[in-house]
Amino acid sequence: MTGSEVSPSFRLAYVPGVTPAKWVRIWNERLPDVPLALQTVAAAEVPDVLRAGGADAGFVRLPIDRTDLSAIPLYTETTVVVIPKDHVVAAVDEVSVDDLADEVVFHPLDETLEWERRPGLPAYERPATTEDAVELVAAGVGLLVVPQSLARLYHRKDLTYRPVTGAPESRVALSWPEAETTDLVEDFIGIVRGRTVNSSRGRAQNPPKGRGTGTDKDVARAKAAQAAKAKRKPGAPSGKPKGKGGQGGRSGGAPKRGKPRRRS
Repeated sequence: MTGSEVSPSFRLAYVPGVTPAKWVRIWNERLPDVPLALQTVAAAEVPDVLRAGGADAGFVRLPIDRTDLSAIPLYTETTVVVIPKDHVVAAVDEVSVDDLADEVVFHPLDETLEWERRPGLPAYERPATTEDAVELVAAGVGLLVVPQSLARLYHRKDLTYRPVTGAPESRVALSWPEAETTDLVEDFIGIVRGRTVNSSRGRAQNPPKGRGTGTDKDVARAKAAQAAKAKRKPGAPSGKPKGKGGQGGRSGGAPKRGKPRRRS
């Protein structure tokens, strides 16, 4: 598929925790004839989904294998520790990684943070998913360190979270197959980056009606000047009469009238 071809729809994959609603709303406003299909994909699987053509673009968590993929970093998330509301950590505004040294900290198999050395005491068994780990935290058998968006996604009334200093952070990026940078992909990149409809880096769009550009105003002025010129009588003075001694007549008065002709 080349950059000039238009797909009947645009398929967007996104990892858990990312909320694409704002960008989807703008897409629907700008391209109402191109449906946008959403699909949630596990963070580790998104690159393979994009390479296989299962989606036109996707929100990923960096780092990823960039082979055959383009990626634009968008933002970096705060890292937090998920804790029961009655836990001692809930009494402070933030904690450091070292503060968790004596706590059991879960590291699920789908963990999205890249640790050089995992904090805390290891659990007897690694939970299969982040959601499973949250359930174990609620049971009071350990803590969980995750990007803040995942803490919000799996929020429970009996749990809370606090920022963790000294921990790795999760960077979210928009990625797509390098060889499939279509017009629709460019449109979505423009939306995510906050470009306006008429941005020079986006595809050409029809200007909104009802507001003239600078060129339109110049044309209107020229037409008005031509209309005013056409209304003047032939020979009528186009400006103010000239002062005394000038060729236009006496100062402040009308031109001198000649004697009437004698009828033959």
